[in-house]
Amino acid sequence: MAKTTARITVNGEDTPIAPAAPHTTTLDFLRERGLTGTKEGCAEGECGACSVLVARPGVNKPTDWVAVNACLVPVAALDGQEIVTSEGLAAQGAPGTPPALHPVQQEMAVRGGSQCGYCTPGFICSMAAEYYRPDRCAHPDQDGGTDPEHGPNGFDLHALSGNLCRCTGYRPIRDAAFAVGEPDEDDPLARRREQAPPEPAATDYSLDGSTFVRPASLAETLRLLRERPDAVVVAGSTDWGVEVNLRGRRADCVVAVDRLPELRELRVADDHIEIGAALTLTEIERRLDGTVPLLDELFPLFASRLIRNSATLGGNLGTGSPIGDSPPVLLALEASVVLADADGERVVPLAEYFTGYRQSVRRPGELIRSVRIPLPLSPVTAFHKIGKRRFDDISSVAVAFALDIEDGVVRKARIGLGGVAATPIRALDTEAALEGRPWTAQSAEAAARVLRGEGTPMDDHRASSLYRSAMLGQSLLKLYAQTQTTEAVSS
Repeated sequence: MAKTTARITVNGEDTPIAPAAPHTTTLDFLRERGLTGTKEGCAEGECGACSVLVARPGVNKPTDWVAVNACLVPVAALDGQEIVTSEGLAAQGAPGTPPALHPVQQEMAVRGGSQCGYCTPGFICSMAAEYYRPDRCAHPDQDGGTDPEHGPNGFDLHALSGNLCRCTGYRPIRDAAFAVGEPDEDDPLARRREQAPPEPAATDYSLDGSTFVRPASLAETLRLLRERPDAVVVAGSTDWGVEVNLRGRRADCVVAVDRLPELRELRVADDHIEIGAALTLTEIERRLDGTVPLLDELFPLFASRLIRNSATLGGNLGTGSPIGDSPPVLLALEASVVLADADGERVVPLAEYFTGYRQSVRRPGELIRSVRIPLPLSPVTAFHKIGKRRFDDISSVAVAFALDIEDGVVRKARIGLGGVAATPIRALDTEAALEGRPWTAQSAEAAARVLRGEGTPMDDHRASSLYRSAMLGQSLLKLYAQTQTTEAVSS
């Protein structure tokens, strides 16, 4: 028998989650209840046809409306939460009359933003999340015009980076995004931002031998993981959701840690920054607000806004993938991970965390509590991601740099690499080739030759080993050229 206390508010209606299985995605849950605007296109979070809005703790207001991929999030993970689908955006009129279009829906309709309409509801929800973003404002460029990726209304096109359209073309969709105004004062979803989102529910939802658990505290979570070391730990489910959908993976016990308060803290101290492992990348980006420039270079290149609204640093490090985008950046920042289990905590430098392909020093029953970045930060930083697409792609090679250059000499160099070995690695030989040497074209070229030989790049469907090696060396030459351009502009 299922425990029937798990419930979710869908378009304002309190809805029981039972009899859905614990692994059921929010997408399937909604479609089974007739809310078929939510579509499945890819089942792995790349197309955005399944986008819905979730009420989450806000940065500038008590609540933010956040767009997420319903195909990846287990509906049990939304126990006690509040979501809105494309159908729920339209204002309901008197009985027998059609609903009034939401302003975002209206602009998409009048500007030709939809042809077959399959992807449109997902675009609508992602666009609505940006429509309701409290700090939306215009972004003038250096010439006083408008940044092409931000409209005159402040609409950030990166909000739609996780939504694909196969027939309409993006120009009319962009036109619709740049035409939406500000929400009216009586807009119910705008007013809803002034109230706190629902508190995370302690969940214990079981059916047919499978269980989805959200413990109430970190201590309870660690006790459970000691008892169930085989449990699958999830935060944003952006990785586990793909395993469930495309590979048919199932787990007897899934433990959600995404709403644990102890894993959602962000503190800036005198000598370090502590980032909770369950904070989403979007939350980190907006709460740090430029404090760590190297992370600001990472965020736009990490998947899409839809994924960043759910993905966490803890999850990205926990998977141990050699092509994860955050490890090279965190290696360059000399970050450490704080690991916790029922016996206590320990701090492990990230450079010592990975032990093999998708393996780490993390023990059974242990989870990542936070990521710790030491201060002060190196002033010269860059993140170069080489992939087939500019955004929303998997890296062929990822390189992160953090350099201290004083009086024209490299005093300190930290370089993180991804995609060139079984684990993310530090380019130790290249660091040594740079430190203590003048920051000149000759030194950069000599170090670039060393960087080409770092790691053990391989041939695969994304790139050849020769290409990866070439891109490593080219990335350092690019960094040198960037620093010279910056100096010329500043002088």
